[in-house]
Amino acid sequence: MMILDTIRSWWPFGAVPEVSAEELRKLSTRGGVQIVDVRTRLEFRYSRIPGARSLPITHFTRSGLRSLDLDPGRPVVAVCLTAHRSVPAVRILRRQGYDARQLRAGMRAWWRAGLPCETG
Repeated sequence: MMILDTIRSWWPFGAVPEVSAEELRKLSTRGGVQIVDVRTRLEFRYSRIPGARSLPITHFTRSGLRSLDLDPGRPVVAVCLTAHRSVPAVRILRRQGYDARQLRAGMRAWWRAGLPCETG
């Protein structure tokens, strides 16, 4: 049963709590949220939400999460390109006790809204 639960948590489809791009922008400008970008390092360098931390979904382990030094008292928003890789990230974060959600429609929604990005 435990193996089946693990496999299910990595399934990139299904409902998890979400926030819109505009909601995330408001939360991030107030410093009330931690943003974890689960895309590849190359995607992260190309364009990211200001203040986001990078942890590719392929490194989403206990030690990977510890390396982010997340504050368990503040919400976390997981971000990917299209809101598929962020689904398992949200499940894992919630199982670890974080108030986690994903960016609805991913970075594509952020870009469509014309919201600020960092590069490099």
